[in-house]
Amino acid sequence: MNRLLKTIEEDVFETRRCLHQIPEPGLEEYKTSKWLQDKLASLGVPYEIVDNTGIIALIKGKKPRKTIAFRADIDALSVSEESNFEAHSTHDGFMHACGHDGHMSMLIGLANLLTMDTAEVNDDIVMIFQPAEEGPGGAENIVKSGILKKYGVDEIYGIHIFPGIEQGKIGLCPGPMMAMTGEFDIDIVAKSAHGAMPHTGIDGLVIASECLLGLQTIASRNVEPTDPVVLTIGKVVGGERRNIIAGNVRMEGTLRTFSQEVYDKMVYRMKTYLNGIASAYEIEIKLVVRDMYPPVVNDVNLFDEFWEIGGDKCELIKPQMISEDFSYYQEAVPGLFYFIGSYNETKGHVYPLHSSKFNFDNNVLMDGIESYIGLLSAKGSISLSESIE
Repeated sequence: MNRLLKTIEEDVFETRRCLHQIPEPGLEEYKTSKWLQDKLASLGVPYEIVDNTGIIALIKGKKPRKTIAFRADIDALSVSEESNFEAHSTHDGFMHACGHDGHMSMLIGLANLLTMDTAEVNDDIVMIFQPAEEGPGGAENIVKSGILKKYGVDEIYGIHIFPGIEQGKIGLCPGPMMAMTGEFDIDIVAKSAHGAMPHTGIDGLVIASECLLGLQTIASRNVEPTDPVVLTIGKVVGGERRNIIAGNVRMEGTLRTFSQEVYDKMVYRMKTYLNGIASAYEIEIKLVVRDMYPPVVNDVNLFDEFWEIGGDKCELIKPQMISEDFSYYQEAVPGLFYFIGSYNETKGHVYPLHSSKFNFDNNVLMDGIESYIGLLSAKGSISLSESIE
């Protein structure tokens, strides 16, 4: 890290400490948004509000050839914190357990650098502080608002702290990187009866067990083995007492894949399978599917450019079955999403995203800012008094 980055280090760390203490759910990030607005104002960066709590900031270039956007998500999770981070959440039941406090801190750090007298900004830089990434998907609202067109965004970059990669490394891949996802509910309308007289009822739990196993055969027997797909039923609710045949049962799950064609086929086969089970038991089974985020697909040209800039810090990773609403931006303009490694066994930073114990070394923030600056410098979009080492 060069001396220029060192000058903003403590401010970046303090930004994280402040934001980490005020985690808020999607579309309710009012304290977070106010803190960010005040910080941008103190740096002299103009901004506008979108979708109530979202912020679009603009640093104008002196001779812009293009507009480059960076996105940071600002919402938190309904998780009670158990991490060893020095500044705990002050909002009971909520925590920045997915690193969004870090993402905001990196983007504020970038704004800090680019507003210094030592920085010459050539291209227009747009900074998107986006609400509701964890749900219901704030990126879609921002894209639909026309913000990307209004600012003439040519390309966009997203970043995510990731404990699946060693600290100091950057993980990414060309093309599909994160899965599209959907949620589904299955309601089995069966018939309750006394446990000693099962023949007088229709056992919803037995049917649910059959469905739980049978649905897995759709992925294993109806989809080509080379097409990744995951169907997970994570919650089953049914039954009243140990001696009562269960009536109605609800099953809740998710569906993930990288292909719209595979996704549609899975949904179709789920419907036909469940209709068959319902007919066999002479009951009603209701299936409700909610399409969520599209797949994150990295632009190949942006990947190649970034890979060359990053050098030996870059690590080629396999596509991940987790999802991200950054995908909505990529449907509108070329985009690149990448992971900043945070796994550090020595410091105990080994817990996964969404864990109540998730934490990372503050130096990970500087790795992210360094990647931003390195990218912009290589493109000729900015010029700093000192080059990134």
